[in-house]
Amino acid sequence: MTLEDYLKKYFGYPTFRPGQREVITALLAGKDVLGVLPTATGKSLCYQLPSYLIPGLTIIVSPLIALMEDQVSQIKRELGSAVALNSQLTAAEKEFVLIHIAEYKFLFVSPEMLWQKKVLQVLQKQKIALFVVDEAHCISQWGIDFRPEYRQLNKVKEFLNNPLTLALTATAPPFVQKDIAQLLLNSNYQLVKKSVDRKNIRLFVRQTEEKLLDLENLLKNLTGPGIIYCATKKTVEFLYQQLKEKFNLGFYHGGLNSSERSRLQLQFQSNQLDILIATNAFGMGIDKSDIRFVIHFDLPDSLENYVQEIGRAGRDGNMSQAILLYQKNDEKIHHYFKQMRQDERSGFQQLLEEKSDGDSELQKKWLDLSRSIGSDEVLEALKVNEQVKSDKLAQMLAYIHTTTCRRAFILGNFAENILQKPEQCCDNDNATISYGPVALKKSNTVKHWQEIFLKLFKETN
Repeated sequence: MTLEDYLKKYFGYPTFRPGQREVITALLAGKDVLGVLPTATGKSLCYQLPSYLIPGLTIIVSPLIALMEDQVSQIKRELGSAVALNSQLTAAEKEFVLIHIAEYKFLFVSPEMLWQKKVLQVLQKQKIALFVVDEAHCISQWGIDFRPEYRQLNKVKEFLNNPLTLALTATAPPFVQKDIAQLLLNSNYQLVKKSVDRKNIRLFVRQTEEKLLDLENLLKNLTGPGIIYCATKKTVEFLYQQLKEKFNLGFYHGGLNSSERSRLQLQFQSNQLDILIATNAFGMGIDKSDIRFVIHFDLPDSLENYVQEIGRAGRDGNMSQAILLYQKNDEKIHHYFKQMRQDERSGFQQLLEEKSDGDSELQKKWLDLSRSIGSDEVLEALKVNEQVKSDKLAQMLAYIHTTTCRRAFILGNFAENILQKPEQCCDNDNATISYGPVALKKSNTVKHWQEIFLKLFKETN
């Protein structure tokens, strides 16, 4: 059977998306792979299909509990056997998973849980088909979403007898790719990289003094479904309260429990909700192809994250829109986060000097890391990442204020050039926001269409 035959057998698809076949072919040839594939290219299939063809357990290291739950649900819908091992489990549930580990084909696990001695001892006894690191840019201290615990994964891989490894990310400039490869992959690894450019997404920035009012006006006229991204849970809930009487929408953030998140995802995917207001906890692993617009109410902290978040739109290939609303001093929220990180690092450094065990979960985590990979390395990595985040924020502000092509600006960040500019590219190239009948609250829909038909009738008579 060909790979296309297996694709049809296990997933029902006739053809691969760009990059998928190259990744799978390299894995089946026994090579480690770094897959830098943009949002909407189906990265999960890159490990799911070869896992069905290689005997043993596939371990997927994932940074977000919500993302793990999404992927486990998807695999179970397709009659696969999957489980997530994370902090949401009780001690008894965790014990059950470890006892029955041989019965699963896919194990999703957080890096913190993976490093636990008992978990490693159980996994060392298993035949491992594939070791997958999702959101692999978290490994790199040069990556915007750097997480120090990710840098232990090379030691985990060694403890598990160096299984075949796949590192996946949607956003990794060349220097981040190099960092991932050096830390995690064998020397003969294969890089599979596709352009981050999504030609069917128009790019707009609106500088405003009345952001909430502008948002309401947009929602009255845009064609949905759509997502509104905010930087904090507080802003998500504030917007929901302001807009819930006017539009058919819901809200989503990491503070919701698993059943609430699942219900909202189902409502959005089945078009019971036209709009979701969300933090960036929403979107990863969500397979909704017809999202027509993504609005950022708050300033993203980096171009990498912005590109990933707007990539939720237009997965069906049809025209979609990314609109960033910017009000003067929006960056203050990120300066606040920066100060919090500096305070946390200073507190951690003081604990090291005092040889104290700390009292917060974050302090304990960093102390555990310092014992395993060295306190100097952890501190240096945290300092470097603070500077990286500052540089990335400055770059995001430069994107907002640029008067040149926004698409070219984004691609330049990933060492790419525009090969063919779409006719409707960005507002700096005279693209215009496309309006149409939208996501109005159901009680207003009939009236809305009556007004349109009345206007058309008057114009033609």
